[in-house]
Amino acid sequence: MAQASAEKTKYVARLKSLYNDQIAKQLKDELKLKNIHEVPRLERIVINAGLGRAKDEKRILEVASNTIRKITGQQPVETIARKSIAAFKLREGNKVGLKVTLRDQQMYEFADRFINIVLPRLRDFHGVSAGSFDKQGNFSIGLSDQSVFPELTYEDTATAHGLQVIFVIKSNNPEQSRALLEKLGMPFERSN
Repeated sequence: MAQASAEKTKYVARLKSLYNDQIAKQLKDELKLKNIHEVPRLERIVINAGLGRAKDEKRILEVASNTIRKITGQQPVETIARKSIAAFKLREGNKVGLKVTLRDQQMYEFADRFINIVLPRLRDFHGVSAGSFDKQGNFSIGLSDQSVFPELTYEDTATAHGLQVIFVIKSNNPEQSRALLEKLGMPFERSN
């Protein structure tokens, strides 16, 4: 009996329930789509941190791993160099970055925090660029500093490193992806 009541009160992320209850239907009507399955939807969010200087200092890799873990709630995967590049003093097999892929509940939780808490905390923020879409409709944002995340303490931000956040969206074109992100609350720049 206790198990049945636990299943009824299962947690659903705020942004996910908003998408399922309202946004999907609104987008279907606005984009004049025939089927609800054609509506653009968020598939996953990938967070990358390129740490080229980590090959010299192992501490940078540990600090970045710790901050990404606190931000996302998942242990990041180390990325390694596939080729040796003499100009960058890079050898094949060197650790050059970290990445995390978020899906389902964690993805919607992170998107909600990123859009509503992190982006407004950026200095001189006037909206995200609408030119950050690729041909498939995926959206990418780069942050030069991780200190805007409220989960991090001052000690976590002592060694600054950048992050790239990629919203992977299943859609037919970038216009549909932008419509989805606008409904989710993404603040785009206003063109004058």
